[in-house]
Amino acid sequence: MSPGPSPGTPPGSSRAAARRGRVRRAGESAYGMLLLARTALMGAVAAVLLMGGAWTSLDGMRLVTADRGGVRGTLTVEECDGWTCRGVFASEDGAGDASAGTVLETPVHHGAGEELPVVMWPGAGEALRTGAAGVLWAWLPFAGALILASPVIAGGLRMRRTALAAGLLGAVLVGAAFAVL
Repeated sequence: MSPGPSPGTPPGSSRAAARRGRVRRAGESAYGMLLLARTALMGAVAAVLLMGGAWTSLDGMRLVTADRGGVRGTLTVEECDGWTCRGVFASEDGAGDASAGTVLETPVHHGAGEELPVVMWPGAGEALRTGAAGVLWAWLPFAGALILASPVIAGGLRMRRTALAAGLLGAVLVGAAFAVL
């Protein structure tokens, strides 16, 4: 037998309490679903940023490190202005003629007469750095993606140490790329 209402409580208050309990549980469930949706959305944003940076970097790495199709050699710098250096390209094997007017995009100003290891792709007319400088330059998009994704990881996913590690790794990659260039 259930106990009756205690003295001083209005009749039907147990039903109101039960109703308030159901409403509270529904509100807690909705809040949990919002938290889950926010975490999933921020995870997707971070994943898209990192995958885009990695995809772009791998495309650049393919051009810098591939042995098929590209002609390796040296670029003797004649002049640099802003982001481009122009010079004479000479292949390693000596099979091709030295081509003047070859362009190398680089943010670092090189001196006239400096020789840089590069690879030329047929029909491109533009050289790409090889070696450590070329590899680090190719990884710059991924480094930028790491730096951009770190606030998303910290704020949206609440993974502050992971975000700090990602941001620092991106900053180290950027610093190393400009130090080696």
